[in-house]
Amino acid sequence: MIGRLLALAVAAFLASPATAALTPAEQRMAATVQAENDRTLGLLERMVNQNSGTLNLAGVEAVGRMIRAELEPLGFQVRWIPLRETGRAGHLVATHKGRAGTKRLLLIGHLDTVFEPDSPFQRFVREGNKGHGPGASDDKGGVAVMIAALRAMQAAGTLRGANVTVFLTGDEEDAGSPQAIARRDLIAAGKAADVALDFEGLVRENGQDMGSVARRSAQDWVLTVRARSAHSSGVGGGSGYGAIYELTRILDTFRRELPEPNLTYNVGLAGGGTTAAFDAGKARVEATGKPNIIAPVAVARGDLRALSAEQIARVQAKMQSIVAQNRLAGVTGAELVFEEGYPPMAPTAGNRAILDRLNRVNADLGLRAMPALDPIKRGAGDISFVAADVDGLIGLGPASSGDHTAEERVDLPTIPLQATRAAILMSRLARERR
Repeated sequence: MIGRLLALAVAAFLASPATAALTPAEQRMAATVQAENDRTLGLLERMVNQNSGTLNLAGVEAVGRMIRAELEPLGFQVRWIPLRETGRAGHLVATHKGRAGTKRLLLIGHLDTVFEPDSPFQRFVREGNKGHGPGASDDKGGVAVMIAALRAMQAAGTLRGANVTVFLTGDEEDAGSPQAIARRDLIAAGKAADVALDFEGLVRENGQDMGSVARRSAQDWVLTVRARSAHSSGVGGGSGYGAIYELTRILDTFRRELPEPNLTYNVGLAGGGTTAAFDAGKARVEATGKPNIIAPVAVARGDLRALSAEQIARVQAKMQSIVAQNRLAGVTGAELVFEEGYPPMAPTAGNRAILDRLNRVNADLGLRAMPALDPIKRGAGDISFVAADVDGLIGLGPASSGDHTAEERVDLPTIPLQATRAAILMSRLARERR
């Protein structure tokens, strides 16, 4: 009964005026996505039920094998790039060679999630039109959309001539170190491509699907302050103020003087006292001290997010000048260190042109145009590592809520919607001359 209702729904869709602008091959893609939706959801469930927290290297590899089994029958040459030396599992890369001289597409997603094996959140549960589970959207839902779109292209014959590289990282949620190795192959793939499409989630605002042509950077920083220690009876006098007061001065000056458009600055962890130090993962700080001792050390850690390399360089220089200026009495040193991070993806004319192409697909499907999303509403991601070399578009995955929490839910009807959009967009781009 369900299959018959689905067939009727597909027939009604293809008979509607909205699809009149679609070619027969594009109508075939739309029909295939709908007809295979149960298969796609089955793949999503299997992926979600396999834990692939970034640090679960075997789990990440297992999800990679699931995707290999999907791509090889479509004619992709699939290889696994092991990266144990970075502390991570590695990446899956699949290539499909098509007609010479046509645009080369790079499809980006990731196999890992933020939920490690010790998380109580481990299984996929269907809740009506929602799928509840770890990574159900971010990014296993996006990978499911990608596979559904490629299968639709295969069924319609448009994959045959397409030059496509699928690049699924195993450490998007927590990149391996050093990044020079962890992102080496992704950067090389970007240099070899003409268009990059990111299959992380679709953002909706008040029911409106949004297009994403930019995303901000993400870079952590560590601040360490040292000062003379003494009895608290001398605080503010000859003994100075100690490290905690100086740390507070610096952080509050950041708060007052750094704000500008598209920039956010956060303090996520701080501590000070007679001793203060981060653990190996810099996720905890251990401090000791007493109320009657002027603190000789204080530390803080946070992140910085910006929209362009120029903005990052300028803000970092301003932060360093704040650290260096007008130190309180008794301070013996202050050091601000910026760690490796995710670069920004600036909103270029080339990126906007790809969104325009997607909106022509939307028009031919009878869907509303997708306005460009404010980049401050989008987190960092892997496509930013190739943004300097290739035009790109973000958000080809499904809509969701609660990502990175135990409330993560994917909007299941947006999986076939996004797969249809992606299949038609990729087919049109893939036949264009370079």
